[in-house]
Amino acid sequence: MTKRNDVVKFGGNPVTLIGTEIKIGDKAPDFTVLNPDLSSLSLKDTKGQVRVISVVPSIDTSVCDIQTRWFNEEAAKIDGLTVLSISVDLPFALKKYCAAQGIATIKTLSDHRELDFGLKYGFVIEELRLLSRGTVVIDKDDIIRHVEYVANIGDQPDYDKVMAVVKQYL
Repeated sequence: MTKRNDVVKFGGNPVTLIGTEIKIGDKAPDFTVLNPDLSSLSLKDTKGQVRVISVVPSIDTSVCDIQTRWFNEEAAKIDGLTVLSISVDLPFALKKYCAAQGIATIKTLSDHRELDFGLKYGFVIEELRLLSRGTVVIDKDDIIRHVEYVANIGDQPDYDKVMAVVKQYL
C-alpha cells in the first residue's frame, strides 16, 4: 500500500494518505461506491461524460457542506457535466442530507464500505479512515485532466481551476 506523508494537513497536523496517487494524463481507474439507496455506482456507469469528483471528508462539516452546495449549484448550470461527490459518510446520512439541503443535481456517494475510490485515487487518510478533501476532473475518454489534493483539509478546493478544466473538455 502506497503511503504519502506531508501532502495534506488536518487541523494543522500532517496526516498520511494511503492509496495510489493519481496524476494528470492517467487513465482514470474504475471504482465502485454506494448511492444513498445502497445501490452500487461505478465510474464506468458515467462513461462518455465529463465528470468532476468532489471529494469531502464528511458532509456533516461546514466546509464540506459549502463544497457540496457549490458543486450542486454550478453543476445545474452546465449541460453535459456530471458531478460525483464522494465521502465515507453512510448512504443513509447522504440521503438525509440531500433531502434536507435540496441537493439534487449532483450524485452524493459513499465510499465507506471498501474505500475503493479512496484507495485507487490516493485520498484515504490513514489515521482517520476518512477521505481527504480534493477534486478530480475526468474527460469523456476516462483521462484525468485535473487533480487537487487540498493541502489543508479545512480549506476549499480551487473551484476556478476545476471549472476552467471542465470547460476545456465539455
